Amino acid sequence: FKELADKKKTITDADLEALVADQIAQPEAVYKLEGLQVACGTMGLPTATVKLTGPEGKEHVKAGVGTGPVDAAFRAIDELVHVDSTLLEFSVQSVTRGIDALGEVSVRIAKNDQPKSKAHPQYERSAPRTYLGHGADTDIVVASAKAYLMALNKLLVANRSTDRPQDDDRPVAQA
Repeated sequence: FKELADKKKTITDADLEALVADQIAQPEAVYKLEGLQVACGTMGLPTATVKLTGPEGKEHVKAGVGTGPVDAAFRAIDELVHVDSTLLEFSVQSVTRGIDALGEVSVRIAKNDQPKSKAHPQYERSAPRTYLGHGADTDIVVASAKAYLMALNKLLVANRSTDRPQDDDRPVAQA
């Protein structure tokens, strides 16, 4: 809240709702965004440097180059997280009015090497499992990185739980 108050002159109810939703909806944080710096414009390549805290509590820093600042940030995150995924949806919305408005970003990703789920009974086609992430910040590149990292964390946690043996997978004691 203090960060937002320092950036904006007026904080609205919608700003507070977005901040609370951003904090409450956090999955288990396998990776946590510690810092993000972006350089972009009409001269030079869009570049992002990302600092994440990893699962072992150690900080990792990588730079990425992309077609724009968000792409560069996502590429830097991909270099640190090492998950082969595809971005399926990317959405940015302004929470309030004004140049200092809080931006809310939603992303949907799917892991590339996962098997397709069972066909949906209504549409009779299968689709990979998807993971949704949300982020809010006055800087839409930061909001985008938060949303992408939330989706990746959900994917990592889901894969970790499917990698564990289930009750039915345990060997039965021999008589």
